[in-house]
Amino acid sequence: MTAAPNRPRYFALIPAAGVGARMEAGSPKQYLPISGKPMLRHALDAFLASPLIAHTYVVVSAEDGVIDTVVPEQGVTVLRCGGATRMETILNGLQALHGSIAAHDQVLVHDAARPGLTPALIAKLIAEVADHPAGGLLALPVVDTVKRAGQNSLSAQTVPRDHLWLAQTPQMFSYALLHRALSQAPDPQAITDDASAVEALGLAPRLVEGHPRNLKVTLPRDIHTAELYLANP
Repeated sequence: MTAAPNRPRYFALIPAAGVGARMEAGSPKQYLPISGKPMLRHALDAFLASPLIAHTYVVVSAEDGVIDTVVPEQGVTVLRCGGATRMETILNGLQALHGSIAAHDQVLVHDAARPGLTPALIAKLIAEVADHPAGGLLALPVVDTVKRAGQNSLSAQTVPRDHLWLAQTPQMFSYALLHRALSQAPDPQAITDDASAVEALGLAPRLVEGHPRNLKVTLPRDIHTAELYLANP
């Protein structure tokens, strides 16, 4: 994809250096098979199928011996600079790309454990965030009644669900903004997603309604749900 002068290009960045402890599996969860291929490959294929994405990068640990069997021969570059945390992995990836991506180019950070992403969702995020200075992310409005458990978990209090959203990925920001937000994060432990790092700068990323199929596979039971969505594109 060739961008017009001064127009941003769009790059995908997938942090995949985690070990997936909650999956209780013998290997990192991004390599677990879902509908016949590794979970990570589903996410990669979504970006490869999008004509809007200039290139896709996946960040893994230096010791990863599986990634070369998962990525396709073209369209994806492996960066072996993963860190101890998701935030560190993304920041290391951004630093590795310094000079290759312009400050105003847009980076779409996506969880390796979200195999239900589609080119249509990618296009929707790009179209609706557009040139919003604080970037944006896919998310789902909360529709269920929300309860807050008491200290003993036996009592509950209803929490108003108005204006509550569940964050998804991709989350899209300019290279310069994302790098600054992660570099200046005052408390890395409080950064649960990239948008929260941007919010710490006093900015408000735009919310773009995603889709339930773009769920994050966290527990073993999530695999069946993801396969049901993948079987019905």
